[in-house]
Amino acid sequence: MQRRYITVDVFTDRAFGGNPLAVVLDAGGLSTAQMQAIATEFNYSETTFVLPPADRANDAQVRIFTVNRELPFAGHPNVGTAYVLATQAAKPPARLLFEEGAGLVPVEITTEQGRVVSTEFAAPQPLKRMSHLSAEQAASCLSLPASDVKVDRHPPQIISVGLAFLAVELTSREALRRAKPNAEGFAKTFPCDGSDAVYFYTRDVPSGEKPCELQARMFHPGASGLSEDPATGSATAACAALLADIDPLKDGELKLTIGQGVDMGRPSLLLTRVRKQNGAVASIHVGGASVHMMEGTFWLAGEG
Repeated sequence: MQRRYITVDVFTDRAFGGNPLAVVLDAGGLSTAQMQAIATEFNYSETTFVLPPADRANDAQVRIFTVNRELPFAGHPNVGTAYVLATQAAKPPARLLFEEGAGLVPVEITTEQGRVVSTEFAAPQPLKRMSHLSAEQAASCLSLPASDVKVDRHPPQIISVGLAFLAVELTSREALRRAKPNAEGFAKTFPCDGSDAVYFYTRDVPSGEKPCELQARMFHPGASGLSEDPATGSATAACAALLADIDPLKDGELKLTIGQGVDMGRPSLLLTRVRKQNGAVASIHVGGASVHMMEGTFWLAGEG
């Protein structure tokens, strides 16, 4: 059976920026093992597989795989998959609803003159704040001294809105640039509360990197050791929710523009908004642009 795929760069408006994603269309009938093998073959941080929904009220079931495992939810796969499906439609929809392991994920589609310009997902789960870690332990994962970790707003903490990350604030843009993944620090820290990755950011953003209010990076286990992700929507959503949760605003919407991937040569721009009601986080949204890169077909042996 011939199967189609499309690749996109996500959280960018230009080719070879952002985070690459492969979207496999017509994925019905593929086994979990086959999906994992295909994702490993693409060798992107994530590959998605689009299947018919279990409930016809929804638009699709979307399964998300890294090179190592299946994920219940991830950010840039939702933004990119929605972009692909919307651009393949005769008329782009205003909204798509995906069934995923972490729950239902709604994605809003923004168009201009009939052209899809951005997509934005809403997190499938409320913010969970879990274990606190010491500055020393967090710094050890990043090959940094503890003095580079900032704790005035929050300590290093495992957080999740569907997928767990260790969130760490650093004191400076220079420290963010200097960070390197440390295998020994990772081994002593993870797994923890379902997390095996570190999302770290700074508020110290130079004028040349505006309009970003934060710059971030993310280290995680890859196909062959620790690697860096150029744009991490799920971690960005959790971090934005955390910052909104500790903000004194009782009602309204907090917006942040977050850069990522700059230090690895794949600049990304993630647009976040978190709505608060009665002092609590009510909804969490992350969106951005995507760029169509490649498309093609493949066959699996034995499928005919």
